Amino acid sequence: MSILVYVEHHAGTIAPGSLGVLAAGRELATAAGVPLTAVVTGPGADAVADTVPADTVYHAAGDRFQVAVGSVDALVAAAEHAGARIVLAVASVNSADIAGGLAGRLGIGVNTDLTGIGFEGGEFVCERPSLDDTVVVRCGYNAGDSGLAGIALFRAGSFAPAETAAPGAVEALEVPDSGRRSQEFGGIEQAEQTGVDITKSDVLVGAGRGLGGPEHFELVEGLAKTLGGEVATTRAVVDAGWYEYSTQVGQTGKTVAPKLYIAVGISGAIQHKIGMQSSGTIVAINKDPHAPIFDFADYGVVGDLFTVVPQLQQRLAERKG
Repeated sequence: MSILVYVEHHAGTIAPGSLGVLAAGRELATAAGVPLTAVVTGPGADAVADTVPADTVYHAAGDRFQVAVGSVDALVAAAEHAGARIVLAVASVNSADIAGGLAGRLGIGVNTDLTGIGFEGGEFVCERPSLDDTVVVRCGYNAGDSGLAGIALFRAGSFAPAETAAPGAVEALEVPDSGRRSQEFGGIEQAEQTGVDITKSDVLVGAGRGLGGPEHFELVEGLAKTLGGEVATTRAVVDAGWYEYSTQVGQTGKTVAPKLYIAVGISGAIQHKIGMQSSGTIVAINKDPHAPIFDFADYGVVGDLFTVVPQLQQRLAERKG
């Protein structure tokens, strides 16, 4: 029995979202008392497998596994070989395609858009935002005859990524050919990106409506620069036109999991919480002692941000000096 993670990779590198799912998979495997296994498919999968942090890593290399139907064949073989109790993957277009095929092949269910998972009373319990991210729904599975509970697809950035490391064991997977075929794979082209990708930053300084206007953003920009991080924002800030959309965290923005998240003038509404609650350490600065952000922050400062932030930046600069 094991927890099985489908690992995506591009140009020989594990996708950041898959590294996050591997970290969640490790915690889940520990809670369930079973090993963590992983499967990598497609051209170069054998080389990528050597860097996947799991107890056992299966690889199915070659062009046959570059299309979804080939990866489904590989996942069916890996799940059977590993005695998988559940399959985890990041919720990408590719994984969703594969998950649909795997669910149909094995007669199991798929939970999508997840931000958390646990093992309670011998059952897998997933968490997913609903009703425009205003509530969090707990959901499970009706297990099929195979013993595999189902498939869990997670929002990218829901978990801090695991560090790549040598796995416990690497095995080439023997994959029976199902005879199913799909259209020829046309390749992957990376979309052009502008600005900073906040999902890759270890330190984020989140700016909320409490800043009062765009003229005050030099406060959070200065603090972020001192910490070697980037500025993140709430939907209210973006809707007001104070900052660019690429920095928005939450329901209609990005899900992030930096090592440090400093929330400045952010109330902590659930729409924003869903996007940053997996941060390593959360520090909140808000003059309202009853702001929801303090309910889940690791450290809180009740005070005027226009006084606290400059003092904090000064102290940090002195320590760096």
